Amino acid sequence: MSREYGVEDLLRTNAPQVLGALVRRYGHFDLAEDAVQEALLAAAGQWPDEGTPNNPRGWLIRVASRRLTDRLRSEQARARREEEAARLAPADSWTAPPPGESRAPSEDDTLTLLFLCCHPELTPAAQIALTLRAVGGLTTAEIARAHLLPEATMAQRISRAKKTIRGVPFRQPGPQDRDQRLAAVLKILYLIFNEGYTATSGTALHRADLAREAIRLTRAVRKLLPVEGAVTGLLALMLLTDARAPARSGPHGELIPLDEQDRELWDRAAVDEGLKLVEEALAQGPAGPYQLQAAIAALHDEAERAEDTDWPQILALYDLLVRQAPEPMAQLGRVVAVAMVRGPEAGLGELEALEEVLGSHYRFFAVRGHLLEKSGDPDGARAAYGAAAEGTLSRPERRYLRARAARLLP
Repeated sequence: MSREYGVEDLLRTNAPQVLGALVRRYGHFDLAEDAVQEALLAAAGQWPDEGTPNNPRGWLIRVASRRLTDRLRSEQARARREEEAARLAPADSWTAPPPGESRAPSEDDTLTLLFLCCHPELTPAAQIALTLRAVGGLTTAEIARAHLLPEATMAQRISRAKKTIRGVPFRQPGPQDRDQRLAAVLKILYLIFNEGYTATSGTALHRADLAREAIRLTRAVRKLLPVEGAVTGLLALMLLTDARAPARSGPHGELIPLDEQDRELWDRAAVDEGLKLVEEALAQGPAGPYQLQAAIAALHDEAERAEDTDWPQILALYDLLVRQAPEPMAQLGRVVAVAMVRGPEAGLGELEALEEVLGSHYRFFAVRGHLLEKSGDPDGARAAYGAAAEGTLSRPERRYLRARAARLLP
C-alpha cells in the first residue's frame, strides 16, 4: 500500500465509524461510501505533510459530509434535499464534532457495516470487495491490485454490490438470523485472510496486505464480541498461521513447506498471542470449525521441530473437524494427518475416497504426489506433482511442484 503506515492505520480504524455516521445521518449508503472514500484520499494526501488533526474522526466526518451534501445538491432540488435530510435525522444527531470534543459515532457501526457488506444477496466476491472498501478503507485501486484485477473491473463489482443492497436498513440483524449472518461475516474474513496468506494466482506467494487487513478487521470484531468463541478462534487461527509467513519463502520467493521451515524465523509474539487466544476460544463454549482449526495450528506452532509435532492429536482434531464441517480442504488435511500417524499407504487409501470431490483440484494431486513419494513410487509421484503444477495459477507453487517432480527423475 502506498500510504504512510501511521496515517494508513488511523484512516482505516476510523473509516467504518465515519461511514456509519454519514449513513445514519443521511441514508444513501452508496453515496455516503463514495464520500468517505474521497475524505480518506484527501486525508492521505494532506495529513503526512500538514500533520494529523486533533480530532481525526471529526475531520473526516466533516469533509465527507461536505462531499456528500454537494452530491445530493446536484441530484435533487434544494428544497427536496433539505426536507429529506430533516426527515432522516434529528437536528443534533451525528454532526461532526469540533476538535477536542469526545463525542463520536459508536464503534458498533463496524459490525453493522460488516453485516451489511456480507448481506446474503451478494456473492462472496462482492462481499469481499465491499468489505475491504467500506469497512477496511481500501481504495478500489488497492483492492484491484490485491486481487490482480483491472481497476475498472473491481469498480464495477463494487458498484453492483452497492446497488444490490441499496435500501437495506442500516442496522444489525435481528436475533433470529444474527448467528447465520455473523457466520457469513467470519467466512468472508477467513477468505480474505486465506487469499492473503496463500495467493491463488500470480507471482507472489503471500499478499501481506490482505492477510494483515483480515487480521485487523477480525480484531475489530473481537473487540465488539469478546466472548464469541468463533471470533476468538478465527483470530487465533489467523495469528498462528500468519506467524509462519517469514519462513514460508526463500530469498528468491520459492515456497518452503512447513516441515522444512526455519522455525526460528517464525513471529514468536504472534505465536504466543495465538496460543493464548486458542485457550480462550476453547473455553468460550463448544468448539466449532474455527476453534478446531486454531487448535490444529497451535499444535504445529508449539512443536520446536517438525518431528516433534503431535500428529495423533492433530488427527483427533481433524476427525472432529470433518464431522462438523466436511469441507474438502479439511478432509484433505485429515488425509495428511492419517498418513503421518498410520503411514503413507493408509493416507493414499483415504485420499482415493476424495477423488470424486477433489480430483480436479491441484492440491489433491500435490498430496497424492507427496504420499506416493513417501511410499516409494517415484514415477507415480512425479506424474502427480506434474498434474498439480499444471493445475495451480500460483507461480511459486508451480515452481515448487515442478522442482519436486524433477528431483524424482531417474
